[in-house]
Amino acid sequence: MDGDFGPDGAARRRIAVLGPVRAWRDGTPLALGPVRRRAVLAALALRPDTRVSHGQLLDDVWGAQPPPTGRRVLPSYVYPLRKALDPPGTPFTASVIRSDRGGYRLCADAVLLDTTELAAHTAAAHHAWTDGDPATAADRFGRALTLLGDAPLTGLPGPFAHAERQRLARHRATLRRDRLACLVDLDRCAETLDGLAALCAADPYDEALAALRMRALYGAGRQAAALAVHREMRTRLRDELGVDPGEELRRAHQAVLRRDDAQLRGPRAPGAAPPPGPAPRPRRVVDDLPAGPTRLIGRTAEHALLTEETTADGVTVLAVDGVAGVGKSAFVLHTAKTLRPRHPDGCLFVDLRTHSAGARPRAPQRVLRRLLRAVGAPGSEVPEDLDDLTAAWRAATSALRLLLVLDDVRDAGQIRPLLPAGPGSTVLVAGRRRLPGLDADRRVTLEPLDGGDGLALLRDLVGAARADREPAATRRLVRLCDGLPLALRIAGARLQTRPAWTLASLAERMTGDERRLGELRAGDRSVEAAFRLSYDHLAPDQRRGFRALGGAPTVEFDVLTSAAMLHRPPPEAERLLEGLVDAGLLHQPGPGRYRLHDLVRAHARRLAAENPDESATARTAGLRLYLDAGRLTSDWGPEGFPTGPRPGDAPFTGWQDADAWLDAAGGELADVVAHAAALGESDQACWIAEALSDYFARRGRYHECRAALRTALAHAEECGDPRMPGALRNCLGITDVYQGRHDQGRVWFTEVLQRDGVHTDLYEQARALGGLGTVELQAGRPDHALVHLTAALAVARRLGDNWLNAMGLCVLGALHHTRHRHAQALACYTAALTHAEANGRPRMISKTLASTADVHLDLGHFGEARALYRHAADLAQRSGDALLHAIVLTRMGSAEHGAGNLPAATALHHQALARHRTLSPLAEPHRDRLEMDIRNRLGRTYATAGRLPEAREQFRTVLTLPGAAAHPDQRTLALEALRESGAAGRGELP
Repeated sequence: MDGDFGPDGAARRRIAVLGPVRAWRDGTPLALGPVRRRAVLAALALRPDTRVSHGQLLDDVWGAQPPPTGRRVLPSYVYPLRKALDPPGTPFTASVIRSDRGGYRLCADAVLLDTTELAAHTAAAHHAWTDGDPATAADRFGRALTLLGDAPLTGLPGPFAHAERQRLARHRATLRRDRLACLVDLDRCAETLDGLAALCAADPYDEALAALRMRALYGAGRQAAALAVHREMRTRLRDELGVDPGEELRRAHQAVLRRDDAQLRGPRAPGAAPPPGPAPRPRRVVDDLPAGPTRLIGRTAEHALLTEETTADGVTVLAVDGVAGVGKSAFVLHTAKTLRPRHPDGCLFVDLRTHSAGARPRAPQRVLRRLLRAVGAPGSEVPEDLDDLTAAWRAATSALRLLLVLDDVRDAGQIRPLLPAGPGSTVLVAGRRRLPGLDADRRVTLEPLDGGDGLALLRDLVGAARADREPAATRRLVRLCDGLPLALRIAGARLQTRPAWTLASLAERMTGDERRLGELRAGDRSVEAAFRLSYDHLAPDQRRGFRALGGAPTVEFDVLTSAAMLHRPPPEAERLLEGLVDAGLLHQPGPGRYRLHDLVRAHARRLAAENPDESATARTAGLRLYLDAGRLTSDWGPEGFPTGPRPGDAPFTGWQDADAWLDAAGGELADVVAHAAALGESDQACWIAEALSDYFARRGRYHECRAALRTALAHAEECGDPRMPGALRNCLGITDVYQGRHDQGRVWFTEVLQRDGVHTDLYEQARALGGLGTVELQAGRPDHALVHLTAALAVARRLGDNWLNAMGLCVLGALHHTRHRHAQALACYTAALTHAEANGRPRMISKTLASTADVHLDLGHFGEARALYRHAADLAQRSGDALLHAIVLTRMGSAEHGAGNLPAATALHHQALARHRTLSPLAEPHRDRLEMDIRNRLGRTYATAGRLPEAREQFRTVLTLPGAAAHPDQRTLALEALRESGAAGRGELP
């Protein structure tokens, strides 16, 4: 290993990466080829004996611009490397580069790597240094530095090479520092000064490096310069980072001031502790921590964070907050027991009683007098004034290392006078409110226990055998208790004192908000009473806000929802929400998103029920926001909703803003309809379901769309808007058409036309007729379709509705197109475009442009088609419709193909595939057929370009897709293309 790494070495195969990537076999330099091939070798050599997947290699070497052929390019790089590295005749199974489960692996025992030699030198240096031999260590560090050099992986492209160069640069800096430290231990200080100055300049905040430089300057007889290094570092840390120097730098500073040669010039192993100081004088030890839980269920990560060792020299403040009943007191007592051994002068506990029923909060003066007596201050020496008490407390604790636990804290002002002064002391603070005004070193917000931990706590309380007899009821009880430890303990206590009860019977008693909270009380403990104490501490506007938010239509909500419900401008609403977060009554799962825990929401609803007019106003405003957003974002445009309230003062700048807001709501939109229906708001439920149906369909969220519409339809007859029964059926029919369920769609549209009084509602009549026309066309009955479409367009013209006219004309144009009546089709699409542009929704315009381009593509007008597709693609992307965007991209690729621009066509088909991959395989029914279409088009482009293997690969992929059997037309195209490409003669046809 110590030999020179070069062609004259004894090893049969060597690879070097700590400079230009090179290799030798039997001492002969090998030709490794272009830089990307070398980059592939380096990516394997730097992970010896590790499988590197094909995808990882592509990311390592090509980054964000993979080759068009993807992983199929890799064998063309690996094969020449094997040929160069392996002796002639070596089978691929014995190659130095082995294929391994979708990747490659470089066998470390078949080759000598310079990185292995580097690691050996480094390990030997550290071993010698630890054994007290800095001379040998310095020599080994020097050899490692020589081997590493200044330019590893010279000229290699790709993210992996870039990251490895950075890693090796950091390793080089560490080797230099360790070598210089060995030289300082050898008292060769003058040799190190230039190197240490350069390292300090490169990392100006490294205190350990500054301490080493102070030792070197002192050893070179430059005490004043050593002190100047400390002064500059201290100023930099204070001015730029707001911190003081750490222990190591302070020790070096004190040693230079004392001229302590033993500490500054004596050899020390890395990380060795400083000489011991004087033994501490005996102190009075007090420990008044109350008995906490014998074991804590859950909270592992939070406990680890607070008990992690700290290097702070001052007082460490740890803050814990959370909703009432979440188990803060039990948690801080359990944590305090872990921290107790680190505080030799005692552990003190104070309950400040902010939320104790029937007890007054403890004043700081009273608490300080008790604390002073606890640490041994005579009663006659305890002052009365708060400032004097604070000063006395700090003086009494300045030499103590204490743990102080403050439970049920109200605010930061209550805590500051109680902070001890002794370095190394810890203050553990717990309260319902978050304390942004407190300078805490670490903060933890406790949340209700997750399902597993909640289940473990309930089993612990009622007994594993009893809980396991009713596993489903046990899980239901945990959910009904919302994972809140107080609720679980009360439920457990009730079951303990009612051995005849089953867990299912208690769960049944907790059905509904009223009974749920009523059952969660035992003796003097009550979940609702705990919440009420938090509520009573709120300001009046926060109380009103809390009551209103209990009626929010979704579990999670944002500032706009809250602003609407509270009738406040968004900035004011946000301040109120943040106040409720700080009060521990509102949870913030993400930036700008809020939620009430289940039991807290039940409490808010009970409070709101005491103010029915106020809660009804807030509830209606919240629902109205979802109605306005759905109607604004719908492709139907404002005139598409002829009844119900018009969007008035909605806080959206346009349909894109409303679209993004609905996206942020996630999977709870269907719940808004169910929420409105459950409250008896039938009109709102129906209007919202109708308004959201187009949004759901555009996002491929058909299941949610159907659930919302069916929920609303069940209440449509109670609705004051007579249009709703027909409107909701039309929306269900349109959803079925999107999913290719033509027979079901026909049923819905027919029901609309057969309902009494439908002729008084022309809008729904037109939508039903247009829907039937679409169904008949897709079912292959164009004559029937023409009758329905003609009638639909006649009504649409009477109504003057742009969306209805545009959609009807587009379907009629498609009918003419299927019959090769190109002139009539283009006339329909031209008229449709006028209406679509008047409607103003980019998705409708994109569809119309794409349909027009389809006709030009069939006519061979490739230039016109290409321009129309490009415009349509931009609009589809703007609208967020991934399906439409992928369709337009691949058809634009066909237009480029027809124009003879094969590279552009290939790129567009690949873009279409990338967009296709964003479609949900579960929700989007057209996903398989679209992929088959794209790959058939891409295969034809490859074939025309003479890239027959790649073309055949695309056609074979079409035939092997899981859903291929459902689309025989695309299968037929792929089979014919395979025959034309010569696959039959090669035996490649299925």
